[in-house]
Amino acid sequence: MIDSAQDQISRPRRRSHTPIAKLGAVAATLALAATFVAVALASSAVTIDSASNSKLGENVLVSSQGRTLYTLTPETAHHLLCKSSECLKFWPPVTVPSSSTKVKLASGVHGHVGILHRSNGKLQVTLNGRPLYRFAADHASGEVNGQNFKSFGGTWRVLSDSGSPSAKAPGESPAPAGPSMPAPSTPGYAY
Repeated sequence: MIDSAQDQISRPRRRSHTPIAKLGAVAATLALAATFVAVALASSAVTIDSASNSKLGENVLVSSQGRTLYTLTPETAHHLLCKSSECLKFWPPVTVPSSSTKVKLASGVHGHVGILHRSNGKLQVTLNGRPLYRFAADHASGEVNGQNFKSFGGTWRVLSDSGSPSAKAPGESPAPAGPSMPAPSTPGYAY
């Protein structure tokens, strides 16, 4: 039997809401997941720790992963020297994902922590007004391959746990306390 045109108009058509409902549920799930990730990143903490370094004979600052931290002297948060992509390739900045990320100083580490807004949008950690970096050639904990390295307008120095740059060279031990040695005399030259 053929339905009349009137019967077709009066009967509502069944629509399938299943694809739209599924799409809405997926979108809501993704939005919720993105919110959780943003909150986790914003509330996560970064710790600046210290570790005894046998090559320098002192405690130095390290990242959460145990990698040595450096500063470029005379660079400050208001006068950046390491700005080029070449510099940032060798000296990656210590960064945080959000300005609300807490940066903690481990026990025994001294100084004032700050966040520097770089021109590329990255948020770099500073200590006592000095931007913090890692050295790309340090591949393991305890390495200080960048110590006293001269490049990019200054000298790269490891930071001690006091928050000050160290001028020690790897393998250099502190001078023993005691009487000073007289200067060697040169034979044949007497005045």
